[in-house]
Amino acid sequence: MDALKALIFDVDGTLADTERDGHRCAFNLAFGEHGLEWQWDEQTYGRLLTVAGGKERLRHYAERYDPAFFAGRDADALIRALHATKTRHYVRLAGSGRIPLRPGVGCLIETAIARGLRLAIATTTTPENVEALLSATLSEPVRRRFEVIGAGDVVAAKKPASDIYAWVLERLDLPPESCLAIEDSHNGLQAALGAGLRCLVNRNDYTRNEDFGGAWRVVDTLEGLEVDDL
Repeated sequence: MDALKALIFDVDGTLADTERDGHRCAFNLAFGEHGLEWQWDEQTYGRLLTVAGGKERLRHYAERYDPAFFAGRDADALIRALHATKTRHYVRLAGSGRIPLRPGVGCLIETAIARGLRLAIATTTTPENVEALLSATLSEPVRRRFEVIGAGDVVAAKKPASDIYAWVLERLDLPPESCLAIEDSHNGLQAALGAGLRCLVNRNDYTRNEDFGGAWRVVDTLEGLEVDDL
């Protein structure tokens, strides 16, 4: 195995519990602003997380639970507008500092920097969402160490497709054997494995019972994890 040179982090559910405490709340605020009676509780949102990508999640929900949403409308434009409103609300929520990093995340990032490891992000969430979370939880010098941020629609196929990891690896100019992906979900794990990466799964309340076969290691917290263990 090649020497470890970089950590590639997923964001939502991995760095912070943004799904439950951020995205879900922001979606509900967007629904109200657009006059929709949709309301995603924690259980409903947990089921919807099997669909990667916010716009994709909106389309899936409308097709399954409210097909009349599309009647006589430009569905693509409506979904883009809804998602843009949701992103605005999420950026405000995340920027307020109400969504802390998960235990051990900050320490692992700082220790990795001290050991000379490179840092990157591979996520399906938008760049604005990533920036809002990182700005609220990490100092500017630490944020600057994330040299590649693969986010949003920079690739067409969302996780579990491996495209976002391939995009990040190309820009790091590193082989997958030199990197470790850190994910929280089955979809994320499949994306990492598809790119030839080892994957550490930091599962959360939403993903605890998912299938993580093929993961290099599965944990419930990054607290106490040492860089030398990676």
